[in-house]
Amino acid sequence: MTAEPIGFRVGAAMAGVKTGKRERLDVALVVSDRPCTAAGVFTTNQVIAAPCIVTRRHLERGAIRAIAVNSGIANACTGDQGEKDAIAMAEAAAKVVGCSPYEVAIASTGVIGWPLPVDRIAKAFGEIELRENNWNEAARAMMTTDTKPKSIGVTLDLGAGVVRLHGIAKGAGMIHPNMATLLAFVMTDAEIEAADLRRIVAAAADASFNAISVDGDTSTNDTLLLLANGASGVRPRESDLVTFESGVRGLCEMLAGAIVADGEGVTRVFEVKVSGAVSDADARLAARTITTSNLVKTAIHGADPNWGRILAAAGRSGAKVDQSRATVRIADIAVFERGKPRAFDADAVRLVFSQKDVAIGVDLGVGHGHARAWGTDLSEEYVRINAEYTT
Repeated sequence: MTAEPIGFRVGAAMAGVKTGKRERLDVALVVSDRPCTAAGVFTTNQVIAAPCIVTRRHLERGAIRAIAVNSGIANACTGDQGEKDAIAMAEAAAKVVGCSPYEVAIASTGVIGWPLPVDRIAKAFGEIELRENNWNEAARAMMTTDTKPKSIGVTLDLGAGVVRLHGIAKGAGMIHPNMATLLAFVMTDAEIEAADLRRIVAAAADASFNAISVDGDTSTNDTLLLLANGASGVRPRESDLVTFESGVRGLCEMLAGAIVADGEGVTRVFEVKVSGAVSDADARLAARTITTSNLVKTAIHGADPNWGRILAAAGRSGAKVDQSRATVRIADIAVFERGKPRAFDADAVRLVFSQKDVAIGVDLGVGHGHARAWGTDLSEEYVRINAEYTT
């Protein structure tokens, strides 16, 4: 999809961040022609990367003009020098943009523990050609083990006028964030107050990136940023603001879906819909536990109709479950209903598990709470990719 928010330009270049060889796009800039109201959420991992620390500090100061990003090296677990390098990266981007370094958000992704080649990155920043419709190149520059760029734009026709949003994201491994995914940036030309933006980005993360899991690992670098530059002149209020918030959430859900579908070694994506929970929070807990269960993931990969793993995962999640009233469905096949196993066609379940997209429904039998989460199978290819990551 294409939608270019007014007042943003974007571009990418080759810096040879990881190897020193300019073989692929690995640095990018997203630039607004005016200061943006900005909000973000970051990794909850206690081992937090230097770019997250610096960017969080810059957001607390106020407006943001640009996002500077690199792939290949995460600048995580790099000590005091890592923070100095993140600041130097902001300074190099600010020089290109013509703004204060404090107006630059920094994001990095890649190998943990390696020093960041700031000189190569700074040089590449100076070579970037910023254009209004260059989102795909920027998304490609963010990739590590991703097989395709994630770039999606939407247009919202509000009562007060038209606003546009565009999001880019990366992520394929270490996907089990407790706030957002590895890297995701959403830009809009709407005019949004800072307090509303903070609320909107937190809610959008919870409904999208918080609800996906590939491997159960939370990255040191997880960053979701939402920038609003107001260039459209449209300021959503009341019902328009509700529509705008829904648009942001929908865009984030699409980006999250693209990430989980492109997960390392993924051959199947499964959606878990939990209902009958004592609360929505309990439903989310059960759904996310099911999506991260290695036993569920391997059963789906092997097309094994072992539905007991699903119910067992819900039972250990911490959510309240009444097994005498619980129900489990694989697509439209009831395998366990109101506390009793049902006779079912095992080959039909194998066929469902063999599809690219798998639907699982679980009713916990205790209330009206509900939630969704998305997970992936666990394949031999995932093991190969991560066994060879630094080599």
